[in-house]
Amino acid sequence: MCGIVGASAQRDVEPILLEGLRRLEYRGYDSAGLALVHDGGLDRTRAVGKVQALADRLAEAPRPGTLGIAHTRWATHGGVSEANAHPHVSTDRIAVVHNGIIENFEPLRARLVDEGYEFTSQTDTEVIAHLVESHLGDSDDLAGAVRATVNELHGAYALAVVCRDAPQTLVATRSGSPLVLGVGIGEHFVASDVAALLPVTRNFVYLEEGDLVIMTPARFDILDGEGQAVEREVKETGLSISATEKGNYRHFMLKEIYEQPRALAETWQGRVSTDDIFASSISAEAKTLLEGVDAIHIVACGTSHHAGLVARYWLESMARIPCNVELASEYRYRDPVVPKNCLFVTLSQSGETADTLAALRYAKSLGTGDGGYLATLAICNKPETSLTRESDLVLMTHAGPEIGVASTKAFTTQLLCLLLLTGMLERDAADRRALAGDIHRVADAVERVLELDDAIRKLAEEFVDKDHALFLGRGPMYPIAMEGALKLKEISYLHAEAYAAGELKHGPLALVDEKMPVIAVAPKNDWLEKVKSNLQEVRARGGKLYVFADAEAGLDTGPGITVLDMPHVEETLAPIAYTVPLQLLAYHVAVAKGTDVDQPRNLAKSVTVE
Repeated sequence: MCGIVGASAQRDVEPILLEGLRRLEYRGYDSAGLALVHDGGLDRTRAVGKVQALADRLAEAPRPGTLGIAHTRWATHGGVSEANAHPHVSTDRIAVVHNGIIENFEPLRARLVDEGYEFTSQTDTEVIAHLVESHLGDSDDLAGAVRATVNELHGAYALAVVCRDAPQTLVATRSGSPLVLGVGIGEHFVASDVAALLPVTRNFVYLEEGDLVIMTPARFDILDGEGQAVEREVKETGLSISATEKGNYRHFMLKEIYEQPRALAETWQGRVSTDDIFASSISAEAKTLLEGVDAIHIVACGTSHHAGLVARYWLESMARIPCNVELASEYRYRDPVVPKNCLFVTLSQSGETADTLAALRYAKSLGTGDGGYLATLAICNKPETSLTRESDLVLMTHAGPEIGVASTKAFTTQLLCLLLLTGMLERDAADRRALAGDIHRVADAVERVLELDDAIRKLAEEFVDKDHALFLGRGPMYPIAMEGALKLKEISYLHAEAYAAGELKHGPLALVDEKMPVIAVAPKNDWLEKVKSNLQEVRARGGKLYVFADAEAGLDTGPGITVLDMPHVEETLAPIAYTVPLQLLAYHVAVAKGTDVDQPRNLAKSVTVE
């Protein structure tokens, strides 16, 4: 979950590396560092904290150089300290930055200690630096030393390596962690994400699993996992620099909340007509393949898992297809039974989520036919990722860059993609026509909800001195309550849990008193009257209720209950529309409490470790 950026150029790369780190800070911000090859030496600077701490240190003593690597860290092995910050070096000759986890680092470390290497950190990464130095010996073949090193590694990694003896050469490789090559004129770059390099290039090579790249300012060469030279297509990104900047918004999260109407419109456009939903928008073969689907397994993590839980209600009630939703971190360890003609669906904003990728690879290892899946489908926000390349079918969300750690527009566009999938699997033409009509109204529905922002901001003031909160929902709104609770605890650090409202009486009601705010979502649907009864259970115990309710639901503000009237939306769109006020509530509570909204403590955006 760390961020890597590297450069080999004919100009000073220190400012390029620093700007790249700022754009990668969503991937981790425990510490940051860079190493530059300069005047025959290797200069390293590291700092605990965000990238600005590193920038401040560099401002005191600039380190010009035309070759360098840099890193922003999310701690896994070893605590947050300067000693554990990247880059890691070996004998002041080799410098390495690493994203991922090396599972066999302990025996490798013991061997290297026996060989006389001194370790100064608790990290698994320092093993890599010493291994490269060991394999390099008196040779000048840095690429060969890196290739020999990765052959000894078990785990997931993206690496960038420089050596003081090769003042123009940067070697990078990936296996299980993302890495892109940026192609310039007389300069080349690597990074964990395209966004890091947008100020210097728009042309990229998306490195494949096992690829190793050797770059100088003049050229780059790519070797595959077998060590054979390969050609990879250079692609021009459509991503703009402004898309990765806050603009006039105070935080990226608020910007991304307000981008949802546009993102949702871009998600369905080209896939839905006025009366139908086109499976062919996935691929030419998708329509025929989806006609054979008799069951679905959805596998995801965190927020994406909540989207899958909502989709189960849609797929079973509308498409009449049984659906099982699994946490990716649990799925491959329980020996799942695969029904006949089952579609395997993964959800990931980044396309590099380690647990989700591992689940996909396990599913593909089962083969097809008896005991295996019919096909695999990835719903993802980023093209050219491991998840999209390794899946049979891909349904892109088109949410655009999401920088805030707490997911907002990526979640609602995932929901819409799952609703599109439901429509593609729906056999009845009249039902598909009705759903297509609903989907045409989704952006307008969210626009109307955003008009409640000021009212939600005032409501948030009542949560500033609270320590706990309960979220309630029923049916497909229960996973939305789960998502609301997750958002609140992610960015405000206020402990929050979600329950199916009907489960209150089976234990959670014991927590309810005047100090415990209870947030409920109550659209006008078949569960509404049941929800009203559950709310009365809270009021009878002296709890304080905050209800986001359909304006036609018949709920009014009164003693012990504050009702915020939501615009009426179609039942199919309610999970998407009711997500938005919960995002705004979490945002305004976090702002009022003074937390770091975009970069909450202990978290990172792209979870590329298990």
